[in-house]
Amino acid sequence: MKEKVSGIIAALKTIYPDAVCALHYEKDYELMISVRLSAQCTDARVNLVTPALFAAYPTLEAMANAEISDVESYVRSCGFYKHKARDIVLACQMLLTQYGGRVPDNMEDLLRLPGVGRKTANLLLGDLYREPGSVVCDTHCIRICGRLGLSSGKDPEKVEHQLRAILPPEESSDFCHRIVLFGRDTCTARSPKCIGCPLSQWCCETKSTP
Repeated sequence: MKEKVSGIIAALKTIYPDAVCALHYEKDYELMISVRLSAQCTDARVNLVTPALFAAYPTLEAMANAEISDVESYVRSCGFYKHKARDIVLACQMLLTQYGGRVPDNMEDLLRLPGVGRKTANLLLGDLYREPGSVVCDTHCIRICGRLGLSSGKDPEKVEHQLRAILPPEESSDFCHRIVLFGRDTCTARSPKCIGCPLSQWCCETKSTP
């Protein structure tokens, strides 16, 4: 397994030398907001929505003091906009009142924030704090790691723990970013491009698709 993991990581690094988050942000709390908006929504859509949102509320204080109904109007196209707008405003208020205006740097405190689950917390820890062992188990990660035989099942927390056990901690966050890119380009959910796939030698479910 160690050799397999090393090979997959090396191949992904060749394809995607820069393991960057697809969401656009400048401030730590903006990443928190963008990740919340990305739930059941594409990163591309979120990146279209956030410039106007961040321009309307350019500081954490402004976002925390925003009317939830006004935030709803900016994020409506991301889906589940009422829940997302409420979580964004309440989380920003909590950052100000309990965390000194900074996104927390540990899992326990992150999970206390409205709308923040383990996937979001791991992404924040990996991208903002370069925390070793941060594993972001989104749908791409679960699907592809299952196909590669690196994990089993579809429960995000279980897959997270399985991957923590086999991924080098210093590689885990970047690995997850690269897996997302690979899932969009090649190993798609419905019609994976198996022929010519650079990870086919490790795949347990290679299909003969054009």
